[in-house]
Amino acid sequence: MKIVEGETDGKKDVTLCYISDGELIEVDDLHQDRKSPPSPNDDTELLYNVDSTPPWYLSVLLGFQHYLCMFGATITLPFILAGPLCIGNDTVALSYLISTIFVVCGIVTLLQTTFGVRLPIVQGGTYTFIVPTIAILSTSRWQCPSAEKMANLTVEAHDALWHSRMNEIQGAIMTSSAIQILIGATGVIGFLLRFIGPLTITPSIALVGLSLFEAAANFASKQWAIASLTVALILVFSQYLAEWLIPLPGLQRIQIGHKKKFQFRTFSVPLFKFFPIILSIAVAWTLSGILTAAGAFSDVKSNPSYFARTDARSNVLWKTPWFVFPYPGQWGLPTVSVASVVGMAGGVIASMLESVGDYYAAARLSGAAPPPAHAINRGIFIEGLGCLIAGAFGTGNGTTSYSENISVIAITKVGSRRVIQFGALIMIIFGIMGKSGALFATIPDPIIGGVFIATFSMITAVGLANLQYVNMNCSRNLFIVGFSLFIGLVVPNYLSS
Repeated sequence: MKIVEGETDGKKDVTLCYISDGELIEVDDLHQDRKSPPSPNDDTELLYNVDSTPPWYLSVLLGFQHYLCMFGATITLPFILAGPLCIGNDTVALSYLISTIFVVCGIVTLLQTTFGVRLPIVQGGTYTFIVPTIAILSTSRWQCPSAEKMANLTVEAHDALWHSRMNEIQGAIMTSSAIQILIGATGVIGFLLRFIGPLTITPSIALVGLSLFEAAANFASKQWAIASLTVALILVFSQYLAEWLIPLPGLQRIQIGHKKKFQFRTFSVPLFKFFPIILSIAVAWTLSGILTAAGAFSDVKSNPSYFARTDARSNVLWKTPWFVFPYPGQWGLPTVSVASVVGMAGGVIASMLESVGDYYAAARLSGAAPPPAHAINRGIFIEGLGCLIAGAFGTGNGTTSYSENISVIAITKVGSRRVIQFGALIMIIFGIMGKSGALFATIPDPIIGGVFIATFSMITAVGLANLQYVNMNCSRNLFIVGFSLFIGLVVPNYLSS
């Protein structure tokens, strides 16, 4: 989706361009003073629009579906951050980090749907913060000790090691989030959008995927067969089986006289389209369990294939408490340095611009009017507040709007804000359940590597896809894109060396 702003007869308008397989399939002019949304789904076709309130049990089921949809993109973030933060093989710390990020995502989603833009939008972790985070932690001051030194550290010393790095990232996120809060409070987002186009967005998004190839390789190299299987499953589920409809039992609301009742019926649901990553992890994880029981993987910890075993980190299930209650400052007091704040500010701005397009798409699909300027300003303000909360809790990341969950609205025809709020509560509940985070921390490394390869390549492609709006026959545009991508790889490499 591409957003183009301009003026028609003195009135501000926003154009949404919808792209499918590289082709322009629809263009809509969304004038901000229009009373009705130009939704492809007439309000009568929506099962529930933005202001509707489905029954609580239906809201729970639909909210759980949104939780599953955002799960795949969110669960990878703690695994990416574990390396630069020097968490290493401390699976208990990783499980706490997983719990924290889901609790924070739930809290910020509730704030956004209640006080922010008030559209059915899920707030999750953002990949735009990954590049500046890795760049900050690649400096000589924050580089991890050697593997031998890490292995000889006591539990207290290891906690102090990664807590200090987390405190630096916390300070950078919290301070730079003030930029987003200020932009939302002052309403200058519309002014900024005039100067930021595809040439700016392309390298910032593409570099997120390109810069993470080393993390993907490190995880996948533990057992390439399992990693390749995971990639293949994601490919097959998302590209070849996406339109397959799986019959599932469910409830349908019917009108009988003046009463509305529910009856059981079978629904055909494109499960592979909804959950390709989750299903791929489940299949690969099950196969790894079978191969572990059969003795196919080494039981020697020094052997890389050991981390393909499903029981390689099973002790975390016993060490982690049943309930975890994340709170601000749980890793210590944040620290602030100018270099870290400046680096993180780029991630904040990129995340903010990405969210504006999601607001228009969510409004369009949920039967709401195009969001006015004051609603967008509130949304940006709450996202900035969400980044501040994420920094205070210590997720090592910020928050942003999730496009994946907006696509679920288009398919399910349920655009209710209340459903997203139930989904937010589910995020918080599962985050508080410590064993839940511990279970996901036991996912074998090659499976995580396969997920990284598939998702990071898509992030890169999404960034490059913005070039379809740019005249690449112009030498100026060629130079800007090439230089931005190249310097974005050179500088982090220089800092790390």
